[in-house]
Amino acid sequence: MKKRIGIVEDDRDLREALGLMIQFTDNYELVGSFENAELALKHLPFLEADAVLMDINLPGENGIICVNKLKTTCPQVLVLMCTSYEDDVKIFQSLEAGASGYILKTEGPAKIIGALDEMFLGGSPMSSSIARKVVASFSKMESQNKLTEMLTAREKEILHLLAKGQMNKEVANQLEISNGTVRKHIQNIYEKLHVNTRVEAVNMFLKR
Repeated sequence: MKKRIGIVEDDRDLREALGLMIQFTDNYELVGSFENAELALKHLPFLEADAVLMDINLPGENGIICVNKLKTTCPQVLVLMCTSYEDDVKIFQSLEAGASGYILKTEGPAKIIGALDEMFLGGSPMSSSIARKVVASFSKMESQNKLTEMLTAREKEILHLLAKGQMNKEVANQLEISNGTVRKHIQNIYEKLHVNTRVEAVNMFLKR
């Protein structure tokens, strides 16, 4: 039985090209093609789609929001982001929203169909440049985790209070230590985490 595919893409020419690509394959059939998230969310739940090719830059709600809402109503639907965006934020926002794969439009029809095949086999297909970004990001996170593990219990306590927006004096009062001691702890935190500001230190601590 053919897998049922939906498309969400605002560029009409590309939307039609993707639709033809799906229709000319043996394993897939096109069940719906939409120019924006609103139409997709209105109709896709009733079309029993098995997977959706999703663009990010859509008029109205973007593709990431669409994925999030679609996975809420149709958790079984697999979503393959098919976009031109390569920045880290959109990649991880898409995956966090529930996308199973992320491929660039420039990869061409064969790679997109191959990505669908891989996704239905349980994989998480990604363009090579996207996969490198994901690996690099996890490597950076692991490195940051190792650094935060070097902090003492007191230093972590101070960072926790700084993350709440407390100033040095408030931290000192709450922990019943001097302002000078707080400053010394913060200096040690900077050195251990290799940062120069409390914003950098707090961000690294919260992402651990």
